[in-house]
Amino acid sequence: MKFGIVFEQVNDSSLPEDFYYAHVPALGLTTHGLGIEGAKVAALDLIKLWIAEKKSNGESIKEPKESLYSVIEIENAL
Repeated sequence: MKFGIVFEQVNDSSLPEDFYYAHVPALGLTTHGLGIEGAKVAALDLIKLWIAEKKSNGESIKEPKESLYSVIEIENAL
């Protein structure tokens, strides 16, 4: 199975500057890690745990559909 992951730099002064969120939209999951690679590893671990929990409860896991990403610019937002 392949899952799309969206990375976003964390804007939180309580965490180091190099932390990134890893969002898995198909599953509604978010985690974070140090750098893109750290966030990717954290996402992989979280997805594996999510799948294991679904299997242990006898729930089916659907193949994710295509992931698309876009950016919208809002002028004068701040």
